[in-house]
Amino acid sequence: MDRRKFLLNTALASAGTMLPLNAFSNLFFRRDFSTIRRNVGVYTERGGTIGWLINDNALVAVDSQFPNSAANCIARLKERTTRKMDYLINTHHHGDHTAGNSEFKDYTEHIVAHENVPGYQMKAAENRGQEAVDAQVTADMTFAEKWSQDVGDETVHATHYGPAHTGGDSVIYFEKANIAHMGDLVFNRAYPYIDPGAGAIIENWVKVLRTAADELPSDAIYICGHGNANYGIQASKGDVLRKADFLEELLAFTQKGIDAGQSKEEIASTPVLKGFEDFQAPGWGLTLEFSINTAYDELTTS
Repeated sequence: MDRRKFLLNTALASAGTMLPLNAFSNLFFRRDFSTIRRNVGVYTERGGTIGWLINDNALVAVDSQFPNSAANCIARLKERTTRKMDYLINTHHHGDHTAGNSEFKDYTEHIVAHENVPGYQMKAAENRGQEAVDAQVTADMTFAEKWSQDVGDETVHATHYGPAHTGGDSVIYFEKANIAHMGDLVFNRAYPYIDPGAGAIIENWVKVLRTAADELPSDAIYICGHGNANYGIQASKGDVLRKADFLEELLAFTQKGIDAGQSKEEIASTPVLKGFEDFQAPGWGLTLEFSINTAYDELTTS
């Protein structure tokens, strides 16, 4: 194993820790501020995709990336509106989605997240030292299952479907625009990060994706936290279900190896899951080996 891969796997294996702040920036997109439809758009630079809503009577953002890129996003928002932000919503706690909260804190009235997110965020920071703890800005408004708010001529919903990528994931849905921000519930055609130390359950992740895709309109546009350069960060219902299929096959493949008496290392040595070759995203640091190792642990832990 080369040094880069060793360091990556070591960082990922630390239960309960935050993603390394520089490890999984959005590698595939230059700085971009663009509208999708009906005043909802995205900002990409470094880290998980930021979603935004701007209308005459409201300003909302979803996720905050890192401090420097958050400041750049805020500058672009200020070019569009003089409003103070109504809500910043965090889809989950990982640092490439929340480290920029520190830049948004004086720009937004409220930060909203699932009730588990502040605790996971602080626990992850504690593992990195006091300086990291001091830098955290957490949600001041939390919810258990559902939160919704009329914001100008739009209605925004946040729904927690249960533990999946973490134990605090939310789907953020802009109802009239018919756009759902999935956070890291969908790495579009790329191997995912799975965080069991913060409540991730792969089996339930499959259910979460299928439930969300079933509940939302069939023509909804989905914003993904990260994506393969060949597929981008905007997705369809089919792309969401493709991610569910991958996770389902990940568990089935791993269980088949366990049943055959293979070791964890033998199962994880496979170069690709048959039928999911497109998940080998160019330049992406997360590996199939990591996914299989995490699936193995889930399946063999009583």
